[in-house]
Amino acid sequence: MEDPGNLADPGDPAGVIRVRADQARRTVSIEDAGAGLTEPEIHAYLATVGTGYTRLLRDLTGNQQLIGAFGLGFLSAFSVADEVTVTTTSHREPTLGHRYRSRGGEQYSVEQVPARPAPGTVVELLLKAEHAGLADEYALREVLGRYCVLLPVPVHVGDDERPVNSVPVPWREEVTGDQVTGDQYAARMRFAAAFGRHFEPLATLPVTPVEGVTDAVGLLWVQDGGSYGSTDNRDLAVYLRGMLLAEDARDLLPPWAGFIGGVIESDRLTPTASREDLQRDEHYRALQRALSDAVVEGLYEIARLDPAAWRRILTRHGQELLGAALVDDRLFTLLADDVPVPTSQGELTAGALRAAGEGALHVALGAGGGFEEMLYRAMQVPIARGDRYAVLPFLRRYAALRGCRLVELGSESGNRELFRDPERPLPEQEFAWLSGALTDLGEQLVPARFDPPGLPLVLVPDREAELKARIENDRADARIPSAALRLARAFTARTDGTVKARLYLNLAAPAVQQLLTAYRTGHTGSATAAGLLRSLKVIMAAAAGSAAGDLAAALGGVGTAVAALTAAVPEGPSAPDGLTDEQDGTHNR
Repeated sequence: MEDPGNLADPGDPAGVIRVRADQARRTVSIEDAGAGLTEPEIHAYLATVGTGYTRLLRDLTGNQQLIGAFGLGFLSAFSVADEVTVTTTSHREPTLGHRYRSRGGEQYSVEQVPARPAPGTVVELLLKAEHAGLADEYALREVLGRYCVLLPVPVHVGDDERPVNSVPVPWREEVTGDQVTGDQYAARMRFAAAFGRHFEPLATLPVTPVEGVTDAVGLLWVQDGGSYGSTDNRDLAVYLRGMLLAEDARDLLPPWAGFIGGVIESDRLTPTASREDLQRDEHYRALQRALSDAVVEGLYEIARLDPAAWRRILTRHGQELLGAALVDDRLFTLLADDVPVPTSQGELTAGALRAAGEGALHVALGAGGGFEEMLYRAMQVPIARGDRYAVLPFLRRYAALRGCRLVELGSESGNRELFRDPERPLPEQEFAWLSGALTDLGEQLVPARFDPPGLPLVLVPDREAELKARIENDRADARIPSAALRLARAFTARTDGTVKARLYLNLAAPAVQQLLTAYRTGHTGSATAAGLLRSLKVIMAAAAGSAAGDLAAALGGVGTAVAALTAAVPEGPSAPDGLTDEQDGTHNR
């Protein structure tokens, strides 16, 4: 409130403010031992809209730490109070006391009362019923601890001897230097921990004035608590001359910094007349740019000077930082080799992913499951989760930067990288037989060679065909904005869409070679063996959550194959463990 009573002297903000709550009476009182008011000052400055004594004092004394600007501060008390009473004694008339009383702020009365023991003022608010919760000392500590944290005047609640604003403000006490001392770092962390409402701080990032750009000073910090690309936990408070101006000024922080909290103060920012927001002027935009730079530069300093904190930041916010790296070249340079990427073997850096892939980055375009996942596990090569936020564009940029191959599994081009052409093409007749024996509608047989040889076949869905089917569905018009739908359909127009999945047959697998040999020699069990492989395909697909044929029929097919194969075994001693029919001299042709 724009009351000079909080000033022991117009140019000296020394003194103490004590706030008390009375739940029974539903009141909150604010008392100071300041300069007080005379009766003419009450009429001039408490009862006249737009006339602020604080602004007058600032102009007269040159003290820019005084807060008032519009002459509306005192009237704001009526937003929470039915009645406001001000009892005051001026240092100019220490033997006189006056009481101002108003209900609703439209009419008021002033009467003479006994002088206070010493100059000063008590403002009592009779709270509205909906704000009765403020008449609680715990609630007051919470509110005042945030609103008054930067005020130089100690603010006490009830009989507490410890002010609610007792935490030292680090940027006001630090001596400028190139190296932050241990004491300074600890002070920053204490302030961040005291001010943060939802998360503990992991590390701090100072904000310093930029000559010719902004006067803002303060402290940002990286918040604990995991985040994702869509997370927005930005938490920024802005203070003007030590008083809270905007509690949620998150838009001053870059949109990719959803894990940043902070406090800044600036004399150049201008509040709206209601003091509910900040004016979006050139100072606001300059501060936006300065805070973006402060976050980036602060992260560089943490990575350079505090490796332990840097690891914690990467662990908590790796997913969000993947996206941040794509919108700021400086961040990409910082994060390219450090930020973790989700893979089939846990979180790995792009460098570790590249090393495990023998120089190539493998990324799956789908959401996992199916035969792709079986293949990845068998290969023992980590595969990045391309369906996760920002993973695919990040790895594409990383591959271009480092000059390495990017294998996008699930696309036709990516699969060609993984599944090598066979040494000799299959004869047309054998291809047709295998295709009829192993594939279902919408599947295409592709003879190939791939690792490991123990895996005879792998069914890989065509992700581009899946996308085409989703966006060409009639219901897509209701789910997807028209502009995005047009772009997606233009992208998938190049895809035929008739091939839903490709069944890669591993010609390097002994089981497949034996099947082909049986077919070529007219072995009566070749059809049974092929049926067993087909059943294996369906069962594995069902276990991975995808559909590739009739599961019940596939399970029945396993039983049929086992019955057929065991029926061909002659009576007599079985072959020793580990020996084939050829090795023990039996032939079941």
